[in-house]
Amino acid sequence: MATIKELSVEDKLRAIYDLQLIDSKIDEIRNVRGELPLEVEDLEDEVAGLKSRSEKLKADLEAIEEQIKAKKNAIEEHQESIKKYTKQQESVRNNREFNSLTKEVEYQELEIQLAEKQIREMKASIEHKKQIIEQSTERLEQKIAHLEHKKSELDAIMAETSKEESFLKAKSAEFEMLIEERLLAAYKRIRGSVRNGLAVVSIERGASAGSFFTIPPQTQVEIASRKKIITDEHSGRILVDSVLAEEEREKMEQLFSSI
Repeated sequence: MATIKELSVEDKLRAIYDLQLIDSKIDEIRNVRGELPLEVEDLEDEVAGLKSRSEKLKADLEAIEEQIKAKKNAIEEHQESIKKYTKQQESVRNNREFNSLTKEVEYQELEIQLAEKQIREMKASIEHKKQIIEQSTERLEQKIAHLEHKKSELDAIMAETSKEESFLKAKSAEFEMLIEERLLAAYKRIRGSVRNGLAVVSIERGASAGSFFTIPPQTQVEIASRKKIITDEHSGRILVDSVLAEEEREKMEQLFSSI
């Protein structure tokens, strides 16, 4: 902490601008990946969802097949009952017993008709589910192929950039140690609130980089004097003079080229 307190304002400005250059370089690497990591994640979720749906459909098919077997067994039982009641009709003693057995036979026949109707419906359901499974399987295969392609793209980019990113992340952490806690917190807050991640910018043609708002001449003089840390009143970004910025960019370019 003693070292941090001994830093001059100019040293602080150089350190925080260097940190910005390093972090921006990391942003560039991540931008190269673009939406690929999210695409891969979304595809993985979609593949998992399709697999789960396919497994459920197959489980439904098995359940329906079991229900059909149960219905067929029930039909056989009803047919046996019909044989039994028909046989009993041959030895009845009166019309009341005959009619009672006839009603039992009719009931069993109705049960058979109902079971056969349910079997036809379940077989139609099986055919429909088989079509859905076929379509789902085809779509799943396409999504898996697409996922593998996107993964290979991402892996290739990661292989190219992982060493550079690891080096830069270590350097970013190293430069953060040079910056006092309050200033670092402000840097991170500003960086997180702007779209391009630029929390520290230089003065270019009388305005802060990326801004159309002119910096008053007196303020430009104060920035160039490097006696205090000044922020842009419009964007809140920390401002550095163009000479300091150019010097630090050259220094950082040497660092980046050594990776």
